[in-house]
Amino acid sequence: MKQLFFGALLMSLSLLASAQSSPEWTDLFNGKNLRGWKVLNGTAEYAVENGEIVGTSETGTPNTFLTTKKHYGDFILEYEMKMERGLNSGVQIRSNSLKEYNNGRVHGYQVECDDSDRRWTCGIYDEARRGWLYPLEYNQASKSVFKNGEWNTFRVEAIGNSIRTWLNGKPVSNLVDELTAEGFIGLQVHGIGNNKALAGKTIRWRNIRIMTKGLEAARTEMPDDVREVSYLNNVLTANEKQTGWKLLWDGKTTDGWKGVRLDAFPNKGWHVDNGTLVVEKTDGAESGNGGDIVTMKKYKNFVLEVDFNMTEGANSGIKYFVQGNINKGPGSAIGCEFQILDDQRHPDAKMGLFGNRTLASLYDLIPANGKQFDPNLKEKRFNGINKWNRARVEVRGNKVFHYLNGIKVVEYERNTQMWDALVNYSKYQKWDNFGNFEEGYILLQDHGDEVRFRNIKIREL
Repeated sequence: MKQLFFGALLMSLSLLASAQSSPEWTDLFNGKNLRGWKVLNGTAEYAVENGEIVGTSETGTPNTFLTTKKHYGDFILEYEMKMERGLNSGVQIRSNSLKEYNNGRVHGYQVECDDSDRRWTCGIYDEARRGWLYPLEYNQASKSVFKNGEWNTFRVEAIGNSIRTWLNGKPVSNLVDELTAEGFIGLQVHGIGNNKALAGKTIRWRNIRIMTKGLEAARTEMPDDVREVSYLNNVLTANEKQTGWKLLWDGKTTDGWKGVRLDAFPNKGWHVDNGTLVVEKTDGAESGNGGDIVTMKKYKNFVLEVDFNMTEGANSGIKYFVQGNINKGPGSAIGCEFQILDDQRHPDAKMGLFGNRTLASLYDLIPANGKQFDPNLKEKRFNGINKWNRARVEVRGNKVFHYLNGIKVVEYERNTQMWDALVNYSKYQKWDNFGNFEEGYILLQDHGDEVRFRNIKIREL
């Protein structure tokens, strides 16, 4: 009898433990009415039809959001969504509407629903703040997963500073960011301006459910080939450390950098301010104040990322393959340059040829243009003046790539006859072997305008 008793007790405890560890979903929509939800910002209408939430687009209104009254921090969210052709929409997560922020405008992370040929559905956009955080250029294989005009299944895992998404069972976004830890869930009807052809079209949601407990056990494994994109400031993630990334700047000191013609860091013209490395504004002269700064060592094959924030009319640059024994006279050190420039206000944007001195271009050689790699994209995705933008330079032997905010804008090959001809038609023609060096220093330019840098990191290949 004792054996039977203890056996039954163990079975009961096992069943109880299993029940406690099993996923516990909560429906956010009861299938009957909009209890627990409220409308913010616009005037587009939401209704319930056949167990679905239906949002209808209308002219003359800004974005309209149907949001949960409750806020959520860490969670796993699942929902199904169907959108008529021609529209744009998304689902807000960890979002807020605060009177002190643009008079209550909804802002925060959005899981995109994109009907355009760009096909960025399930990427992550930062509504009314920073713009795109995870465009699907970071995971191009996932572009084919979205089914236009049909029902699609979304899964969002927001746990700590990690936000990951899946579409129809396929992994899409892998974001690390810590700007907002909590907020509401919101369904978006995007504004259509006065486009009457889109008026009356609908977006539908169903089977909306959320899990807030036992999340670690319920997490889905993210494949290694889905690129992690981090916006942590001057900090490497565990994955970045494991894959060989290193910080080129620690966010606090001037360690690891020196003046290009000095043995130490410049004693003027640069300073550290709250996690940013600042080149100060003077008279706009090239290397006329503190001067350019360079890394202590040379680099050969690498991936370099630098976040930059420029003031109005600013000019600066990120150079690579810089040689210490070239151009010992006045002016900037010589090297291949990822141009940083206010294209709208700085006169250099109209100089050179075909825009090859504009933002993200290979300065004076190749203009930046994302359309040449994908006609469905814009030429550049620039977040704006006094906002953070991300430069990325990849050097893989003789092949080099420039990216601006995740979009490839320049591609070229060095040590070729075509490259040498291009250089000979530029301002660099007087510098022997320009751009063909096997390795070189990495440089941040002082051009007499205020520009801020942070998250300077590199992975050698």
